[in-house]
Amino acid sequence: MNDIEECRITQDNLYLLLPGKVSKMAVMYAEDFGLPITEALTRIYLSTTYSQLEREETKLWHYGPVALYQMFLENH
Repeated sequence: MNDIEECRITQDNLYLLLPGKVSKMAVMYAEDFGLPITEALTRIYLSTTYSQLEREETKLWHYGPVALYQMFLENH
């Protein structure tokens, strides 16, 4: 296995990227709408945006938390 293959994002390791992105999205959402952070997290985890984000083939993991948050707001 070469270095590129070892660093490739797959469905099996995608979960490692999601908590950082989701936590930043939740902070923005909670602040923007005056929600408790737990409610913001719950709404994000139950959203269409998150269900797409957790599927590697959508490549949404390439996006940063701000872009993902905007997508969440548009779809929510």
